[in-house]
Amino acid sequence: MTKRPSPAELEAARDKTVPDVIAPGLSVLFCGFNPGLYSGATGHHFSRPGNRFWPTLHRSGFTPRQLAPSEERELLDYELGITNIVQRSTARASELDAGELRAGGARLIEKLREFKPRAVAILGVTAVRVAFDDPKAKVGPQTGTLGGVPMWVLPNPSGLNAHYQIDDLAREYSALRHAVNRVN
Repeated sequence: MTKRPSPAELEAARDKTVPDVIAPGLSVLFCGFNPGLYSGATGHHFSRPGNRFWPTLHRSGFTPRQLAPSEERELLDYELGITNIVQRSTARASELDAGELRAGGARLIEKLREFKPRAVAILGVTAVRVAFDDPKAKVGPQTGTLGGVPMWVLPNPSGLNAHYQIDDLAREYSALRHAVNRVN
């Protein structure tokens, strides 16, 4: 178990990056908005206590057990990966401006063209609306592709997203899993 970062360590994590968990031929590349300070401090995606990404992956059937953030590289064994639209960590996503999000969206498209996952799942509808200038985006499969890759929008797993409880998140993520499995 990773120790909790101190307030000073959290502040020092501002603008740090968290390495992608990515490889060619993934089934799904999960894409967050940007890392929070907690993830920047620990060096692991979705590591803040209360973030529901890891329990959601397990409950939706993507992983056979709940992984800890420090085990994120094991996702590659399940043909899953993680990246972010914007790489730098911030205390709040609201610290990112639209230009930075659009530039991050362009970098994501380059990654998708290089690594060619079977699907990309953007975690949070706001990210899609801003980064890809798609004001009508909603949760679920999207029309068209992103960098030639089918795109899904999934609810943000942050504990701050009160619109979705853990069972709701698992249901939405499971729909993607079933769709990807049907294609394969």
